[in-house]
Amino acid sequence: MKRIIVVGSGAGGAAAALKLQGRFDVTVLEAGREFRPFSLNLKIPERAKKAGLLFDPREISLLFPAMRIDKAGDGMILVRGRGTGGTTTIATANALRLDHDLKKLGIDLDAAFEELGREVPVSTAHQARWRPQTVRLFDACRELGLAPLPTPKMGRFESCRNCGRCVLGCPFGIKWDSRAFLRKAEAKGSRIVTGAEVESLAIVGKEARGVMVKQGPRRKFVPSDGVILAAGGLGTPVILQNSDIAVEPRLFVDPVLCLAASVPDAGQNTELPMPFIVEREGYILSPYFDHLSYFFNKDWKPPGNGILSLMIKLADTNSGSVESRKIQKGLTPEDRRKLSEAADLSAEIFARLGIPRGDLVPGTLNAGHPGGMLPLTPAEARTLHHDRLPGNVYVADSTLFPASLGRPPILTIMALSMQVAAKIAL
Repeated sequence: MKRIIVVGSGAGGAAAALKLQGRFDVTVLEAGREFRPFSLNLKIPERAKKAGLLFDPREISLLFPAMRIDKAGDGMILVRGRGTGGTTTIATANALRLDHDLKKLGIDLDAAFEELGREVPVSTAHQARWRPQTVRLFDACRELGLAPLPTPKMGRFESCRNCGRCVLGCPFGIKWDSRAFLRKAEAKGSRIVTGAEVESLAIVGKEARGVMVKQGPRRKFVPSDGVILAAGGLGTPVILQNSDIAVEPRLFVDPVLCLAASVPDAGQNTELPMPFIVEREGYILSPYFDHLSYFFNKDWKPPGNGILSLMIKLADTNSGSVESRKIQKGLTPEDRRKLSEAADLSAEIFARLGIPRGDLVPGTLNAGHPGGMLPLTPAEARTLHHDRLPGNVYVADSTLFPASLGRPPILTIMALSMQVAAKIAL
């Protein structure tokens, strides 16, 4: 049986491993360790904030190694998961089908989405558990004609315990993440290797013979008959560049800015994030308690249960790059225009709750949906394989997206990855 290495265990990597195990002998190489939810009582970092001991978001990785923080331009920080399950373990489990740009290229993902519908539980049953302030925000959006919709979530959210820790790793196993696919793939024979950071492809002629891996202080060659790169929108481009394969300076990241108001006993910090979404041209709005802003932004004052926040998430311009550990990404004038428009609309929504604009406090600019540095074009619609890649190397993550989605991408990444895997299995 031919050997396939899958680099990364997040949405794309786990979906590809499950799809291919049995047809191939699959090994998943994950740079991080086995994921563990953040178990610390949140009152401890809150006390550290009050004492002025938290001032750099990168400090969170000391307490929570599964969350990696990088800094980009404009003071923006980039958040990603590092460990089994990748970023799915610290995401909000939104199940949105967002393949419109891929459809325009001639890529049909209907079969993949249907398969995911059988594999992943999705519902909006959490609506029955919304707190009063969330209901007020939803009603305000509806009164303004913004057509808010409850967010479909991956998992058994009818049993959600409203702990507010989705982005820190669900401690109760209610939220779905890609470790579910990893377990199924492992049961079928896949090997999951943690602490294995793939640095480059080992290319001979027009094919990859395997990958070069760093494990602790050691570097070694791991042979294979094919490689699927699913190390994420920041990780995959670095591996490609280390392998002398050019990528495009078209990085998008879906920037996020939260606007918060002081509302006694709002309780948003103990509610599932992004319970509903308002979609606008170029951005979305959604209720969201931003832990990074709360713990590291001095303008977000304790207590946490007294903060009510709306998230602005942009579909940003494809203009940025990542090389090794250096990320170049900032907001363009168009991004800033959309951000200003979204802030104005957020202020209108808060005004419906009797909260004046002057009372709103912006959070820390951050982002967590990178991609776009090896975008698919109509030329790759049939094969999903770029000519600049070795014949036996495929990419199966958001690196392939032609443009920012401006919305949570996990379900679409998995569908695209399963379609890539189906092409490999032919």
